[in-house]
Amino acid sequence: MLFSFCRLGFFLTNQSLFSHLSLKELGYIFWGGIQFDVASLIYINVIYILLQIIPFPFRYKEAYQKFCKWLFIITNSIGFMANFVDFVYYKYTLKRTTASIFSQFSNEQNKFKLVVDFALDYWLLVILLAVFIYFFVKFYDAITIQKAPKFNYKNYALHFFGLIFISGICVIGARGGWRHSTRPITLSNAGDFVKVSSDMSLVLNTPFSIIKTLENNDLKEVHYFDQQSLEKIYSPIHQPNVNGPFKKLNVVFLIIESLGKEHIGALNKDLLHGNYKGYTPFIDSLVANSFTSSRTYANGRKSIDALPSIISSIPSINEPFVLSTYSGNKTTSIAKILGDEGYETAFFHGAPNGSMGFSAYTNLAGIKKYYGKTEYNNDADFDGIWGIWDEPFMQYMAKTMNNFKQPFFSTFFSVSSHHPFKVPEKYQGKFKKGPLEVQEPIGYTDMSLRKFFATAAKMSWYKNTLFVLVADHATVSYLPEYQTTPGYFSVPILFYYPGGELKGNTEKLIQQIDIAPTVLGYLNYKKPFFSFGFNAFDTSKNNFVVNNNDGIFNFYKGDYLLQHNGQTAIGLYNLKSDRLTKKNLIGNDSVVQNNLEVEFKAFIQQYNNRMIKNKLTIK
Repeated sequence: MLFSFCRLGFFLTNQSLFSHLSLKELGYIFWGGIQFDVASLIYINVIYILLQIIPFPFRYKEAYQKFCKWLFIITNSIGFMANFVDFVYYKYTLKRTTASIFSQFSNEQNKFKLVVDFALDYWLLVILLAVFIYFFVKFYDAITIQKAPKFNYKNYALHFFGLIFISGICVIGARGGWRHSTRPITLSNAGDFVKVSSDMSLVLNTPFSIIKTLENNDLKEVHYFDQQSLEKIYSPIHQPNVNGPFKKLNVVFLIIESLGKEHIGALNKDLLHGNYKGYTPFIDSLVANSFTSSRTYANGRKSIDALPSIISSIPSINEPFVLSTYSGNKTTSIAKILGDEGYETAFFHGAPNGSMGFSAYTNLAGIKKYYGKTEYNNDADFDGIWGIWDEPFMQYMAKTMNNFKQPFFSTFFSVSSHHPFKVPEKYQGKFKKGPLEVQEPIGYTDMSLRKFFATAAKMSWYKNTLFVLVADHATVSYLPEYQTTPGYFSVPILFYYPGGELKGNTEKLIQQIDIAPTVLGYLNYKKPFFSFGFNAFDTSKNNFVVNNNDGIFNFYKGDYLLQHNGQTAIGLYNLKSDRLTKKNLIGNDSVVQNNLEVEFKAFIQQYNNRMIKNKLTIK
């Protein structure tokens, strides 16, 4: 209740920034904020809760309870104070205070004076905080502790089960839900309750924002080049130079869980150890009728990295973008761009709604309709862990899209090729097994794709649709060619247009963040837009690929891979002559190394500085 009052105070002191919200929208935001308040209060009070639920009679002693009382009052008062600080501080930063506040002022020699000056400038706020805490203490004192009951084995057992039950409730509250697929909620989940990212701060509370960013590595501004030189080397602002009218094709993204390039026979004809069949006969047939490259990469290794890369052309650097302190930045996306052109936009994911934070991200990305397990509404097709099996859910998607007004933009994210790597009982033994457990369910998802395309091909919108098939990330590998840094990120990226000529295999580097600008280029989109990626059809650009693994940057350009730790280059490999990356050329080819470092630093300067300054759009 008191945290909700803090949210109300935050709203009232910053009302001009939220004046666009209706009463209904405010109510929904305040309702959503309870989830974050519960999580925050469990984090703040975890020691207090533990002290009060351990099943021993000394809990009833007066001195013990006095210690617990002041622990409770002090820790929660710090939480209240953090919320109150943002009543006035928010207007300067336009985001809730995060853990970066500690590093921001770590080098200040006059911290005490800064605190005193703040208190004097906002003396009324300090008085309100004192009154707030006074009533908080009074509320606590209204609770009386009973005398200790006589403890016997029944009481001990009862209190022990109470400990287990309360601990379980706390875990659920801290995670933000009880489902197996629910990740612990973080800053980006506030997007579930707002229409624009700038309103996420009203859903959140300051203690939650600080706690969730304690271990974050905030980006640092860098200035390797002056602005004019930087723009010449690399710019994420796209100024299309296209001829012909805008082609209002439907666009469908098919994001397949854990579909590493290793599993697709048609994309592995050049393996060093002979004929390789793979596990995806339908995708093999799709490759022959699609545009793709022999060098296609993911920008991350987690599902949570994939959507921002594919939809918004924002790669994850050091940590997933949606978990970072910058997740509330104003961004653009292909969904927003096409939505502004009159497209209907939708996202299909068979998991329980809210899983992986996808509903929050897609909402902020401008996708208007969300279809999950709730909308599917038939638990008979639930796999018991992650969501609706791919085959029935993809049929549901095809039939649902058949009711959309054209043109439309839809994204599908599969669930079945995921640990524990099961297939439906009726398909046991039907799909080829390999050395990796994931390969059997990948065969099932491949069949699901075949049936989806068979259904879609009968529908009027099919031949007017550009399909893009891509994996969210690669997974465990078996073949030696995929047990390398490039192999760890190798995924398929196919562009398939059944109503036109779009075929061929290039050697040009293509990554997930290139998908949106490539699609916009193919549609002859003429307006400027922001994207960290490249248009794969633009022959005037010799693009690069970037991904990050455990703090090490992998930068691909031409035939080379440069590995960099953020301070210095640590690896250089010629991928054409050294596919297994066994020969480190650092120090042996200074010209190539220097050229790659220049472009890598240009990317880092654009990425870091734009993230910090919230400049991820053209406006």
